[in-house]
Amino acid sequence: MPVSLKSIEEELTVFDVKFEDEEVPDKFVELCSIHRLKEEEIVNEWMAFSTTRTLSLTVGNLNLLEHEVLNKKNVRRQNLKKEKHCGNRDFSSIQELIEVETEEENLLDSYTTPAKGSQKRNLSTPENPQSKRIPHINRSPHLLFSPASFSPSATPSQKYSSRGNRGEVVTTFGEVQGTLWSGRSGKNTKVELLTPQEESLTKSYKYMFQKLTDIRDVISSKIEEIGEALKNNFHIEEFTSVSFPAQETVTVLGQIGCDSNGRLNAKSIILEGDREYSSGMQVPVDLSELKDYTLFPGQVVVMEGTNTSGRKFVASKLYEGVPLPFYNSNLDSEECSQQMIIAACGPFTTSDTITYDALKDLVDVINRDRPDVCILLGPFLDAKHEQIEKLQLTITFEEVFKSCLKMIIEGTRPSGSHLVFVPSVRDVHHDPVYPQPPFSCYEPSKEDKKRVHFIADPCTLSVNGVAVGFTSTDLLFHMGAEEISSGSSGAPDRFSRILKHILTQRSYYPLYPASEELNIDYEAHYNYAMMPVTPDVFIVPSELRFFIKDILGCVCINPGRLTKGMVGGTYARFLVKKENTDTEERKSPCISAQVVKI
Repeated sequence: MPVSLKSIEEELTVFDVKFEDEEVPDKFVELCSIHRLKEEEIVNEWMAFSTTRTLSLTVGNLNLLEHEVLNKKNVRRQNLKKEKHCGNRDFSSIQELIEVETEEENLLDSYTTPAKGSQKRNLSTPENPQSKRIPHINRSPHLLFSPASFSPSATPSQKYSSRGNRGEVVTTFGEVQGTLWSGRSGKNTKVELLTPQEESLTKSYKYMFQKLTDIRDVISSKIEEIGEALKNNFHIEEFTSVSFPAQETVTVLGQIGCDSNGRLNAKSIILEGDREYSSGMQVPVDLSELKDYTLFPGQVVVMEGTNTSGRKFVASKLYEGVPLPFYNSNLDSEECSQQMIIAACGPFTTSDTITYDALKDLVDVINRDRPDVCILLGPFLDAKHEQIEKLQLTITFEEVFKSCLKMIIEGTRPSGSHLVFVPSVRDVHHDPVYPQPPFSCYEPSKEDKKRVHFIADPCTLSVNGVAVGFTSTDLLFHMGAEEISSGSSGAPDRFSRILKHILTQRSYYPLYPASEELNIDYEAHYNYAMMPVTPDVFIVPSELRFFIKDILGCVCINPGRLTKGMVGGTYARFLVKKENTDTEERKSPCISAQVVKI
């Protein structure tokens, strides 16, 4: 069909776009003919290209559009046609193509003059060239767990491989077990979601459709629920509006906020009231009469104090929150054998290469110790990794991840351990939203289906009656950057204070507003990120230093990252057993825990 100049002008009129050069219409016709585009398609391409850059409609800018957008799309189309013509390829053949392309690039580099200060090898003709097109010999599933078989970069990290202190225990909690760190290969182990499946996040959902009114409703509901718990626990008779002028001491309920876009401090605190008592109004807070306090944005609190003018609340007493009860399983303790659990958090690759050496070492640990459950928290393909950001693959990130997943599942098959896969918002191939749905791109085989569990982030699991809660989001780092405190505040260190906040606020992510790194769907957050119970064990991985702490009866573990930069990191292992006690005093089911270097 011939290109209509009039149609192009009509399409431009729709967007109220005027061109400065008289040659612009002719250039549009030329681009349509060369790139086989319709009139509306070429105008849409221009609008998408120019809007983000605020470009005027000139022939020069149309040439720029052709160079940066249209030509690249033509190359992609040609590649797709070639792939269709060649038929489907398996993963190993695609990897061979990557290796061939890499060798060809190195061959060309060897005949060019290296830049000043470059670390490239001296100019030389490659000796004894070997063809990369020879098909690989079939290997056993365990031997297939080689980084070169699925990683775009097959160069091992020298610093990681030369590390010392492998297997060193860096911190311990509870009874020292000595040589008892071995599981029972997942025999008689029952791993299930603590909440009913219809109330748990088990599949993808639509996000980016939030309304401000819906967010307001969710926050108000959270304030009212925690407020009711505080009211019952501390026997408070009634709440007063935060803006009500009062000469005498009154009790108010609200959420901590900041009066500016900066970091929270003692002079910038505001209290945002609930809808029932305060109609959502807010008031600045004076903390000068409080000796001990620890606060963060989004924290629901009850305060006692005065508000003589109705414009500033002078706090004299603070009620911070109460935790949920612990999980009471219906299982008999005689039916629940002792369980060994391993927890490891990504990245599983060092920063100088994209090989999965650390993950391979972890698979060896799993096969050696045969834990009953192994919890693997993302990121598996870290969006922050330099090579992930820059590398252009001939296969998708999802395909690399699926191959990695296959190697883990098949590689740990001799151990019999249950594998729990938890996504991360840093996983480049997965939905970047919190709460995050479970991985859905891989279907395990029949023999692995019973022991492989894909779950959401965050989540609470029951392992033979023991509640294990976790989130892969770096909650400690996010809250540590916003929390303020004065005095002892009932906790000996910053980690303990933050963990106490998480448990008493009954949420896997109580910070509001959230960190800029995190995209939260607040309606899903209210449905899936609130704690159903206080976990017996809480796994909270972070970039910050590893630890094991008993907070309000909950054993909180930061296993660290499996890799730290270019060196090896740490993972955690712990023993749990559900005990039925006739006394009122609760005994923690976590018998012992350790953080170990990979």
